[in-house]
Amino acid sequence: MRVVLVTGMSGSGKSVAIRLLEDLGYYCVDNLPSRFLGEVCAYLNDTGHTEVAVAVDARTELSLNPLPAVVEDLRMTGHDVRVLFLTASTEALVQRYSESRRRHPLSERLALGAAGLEPTLTESIEAERDLLAPLNSIGYLIDTSSLQANTLRSWVRQFADSPRATLTLAFESFAYKSGIPVDADLVFDVRNLPNPFYDPRLKSLTGLDEPVIAFLSASPRVNEMTEDIARFLEKWLPEYVQDTRHYVTVAIGCTGGQHRSVHVVEQLAKRFTGRERVLVRHRAIARH
Repeated sequence: MRVVLVTGMSGSGKSVAIRLLEDLGYYCVDNLPSRFLGEVCAYLNDTGHTEVAVAVDARTELSLNPLPAVVEDLRMTGHDVRVLFLTASTEALVQRYSESRRRHPLSERLALGAAGLEPTLTESIEAERDLLAPLNSIGYLIDTSSLQANTLRSWVRQFADSPRATLTLAFESFAYKSGIPVDADLVFDVRNLPNPFYDPRLKSLTGLDEPVIAFLSASPRVNEMTEDIARFLEKWLPEYVQDTRHYVTVAIGCTGGQHRSVHVVEQLAKRFTGRERVLVRHRAIARH
């Protein structure tokens, strides 16, 4: 059975992810206390379900520390368990709550434990981060701070539909002017490479367009940089697998996230496809 466990910060897009998985045909269980995860999955497996999505968050839990062990137990029994951890910056979450005018789901519970004094929204968000900390290291992290809902849906679909593999390797392009994504495990800076932005014919295109691909592929520096990154990954990825890591995100950044980083990500993805479960994400363009 394939099990997609959706967790992360309230307001980071878990509802968007669960609805998308439901549309894909997954049997979805929302807001399940983590201590029941093993029992529920056993029951659904016995009743013939092959694709299950479960949303687990901090609303009903005093501690999520046991959950990583439950996930490993499910994997040991042969299930394809994928953990999707959605997060966002505190600033982005505050803005979303302000726009929706909703209370943070932990505010009332935290007030009961603090002499009845309700915490601020920021305090509730930070308390939730602490509660969810045990799940950070076992999940495939997506930072939704600046993502549109359609982009998140596309990434969740790719994550859920891709074939099983020991390691999920995500290549992600980003713009340095927007900041380094918090979901990155390894970051490579390609701003030193020739920039198609300064060619009027290429400025409005992206690293997915043939003229830009031709421009960058003709540069020995671009090819050498891509090769160096690939060799680094080939050398050190086995160490991540040996360390029982299931997800590694490699972020490639350039100034605007449109040309150089996109091209390098696409070239690296082609090289590693077939060896690992490869995902491709482009933060600054809308075609992925």
